[in-house]
Amino acid sequence: MLAVDPNQPVYDVKTMDERVAVTLETRRFAVVLLSVFGALALILAAIGLYGVLAFAVSQRTREIGIHMALGARARDVLLMVIRQGMSLVIVGVVFGVAGAFALTRLMRSLLFEVGPTDSLTFVLVSLLLAAVGFIACYVPARRATKVDPLVALRYE
Repeated sequence: MLAVDPNQPVYDVKTMDERVAVTLETRRFAVVLLSVFGALALILAAIGLYGVLAFAVSQRTREIGIHMALGARARDVLLMVIRQGMSLVIVGVVFGVAGAFALTRLMRSLLFEVGPTDSLTFVLVSLLLAAVGFIACYVPARRATKVDPLVALRYE
């Protein structure tokens, strides 16, 4: 440009990487915001599931004590509580995947080189949610195995 007209003013000089970064700022912000809200939702779901299971275990203290007094092993009690919690997790994941498939058209504009119904993403997210759900189930289940049958039978 200076070879054609040396008196021409030069302004807004940027590299191509900087120009591309400016055009992607809005999408990058949307992705970061969605990621933060997704992580927050995952944490809230884990806390909620833990709360529901901890409450269910506390309500079933007498029942768990009777099981243990009649000879149930700690492993059996652990599996019983985890089975109860994981059934909630599985139902939630199934409904969540169905809802996600239904809402994929709304998110199509936010995705870059990823299909809205990318099976790998759905599988990995479902496994992550199931793992978080299992951890949230394990803590109250572990606490249920520590129930003393004599104390539980007197529990009101």
